[in-house]
Amino acid sequence: MRNMISLLIGLVALVMVAIAFIPFLGWANWLIIPLAIIGLGIGATSGQTSGRTLNLIVILIGLARLMLGGGLF
Repeated sequence: MRNMISLLIGLVALVMVAIAFIPFLGWANWLIIPLAIIGLGIGATSGQTSGRTLNLIVILIGLARLMLGGGLF
């Protein structure tokens, strides 16, 4: 059950990260990354790894986008 919750949070964050790739919406990653960290924490308490992996990928994509945009754009 916790893995399903983690996957759901990860999917929502993934969609939001995709939207944040639009120019001038990079600041949204400051809100998306903590959401994915919460999903990662929930996934860490699960026995399966798919939720953890998805949230970790979302975090890495969000961080990469923040670095490319200088932390704001």
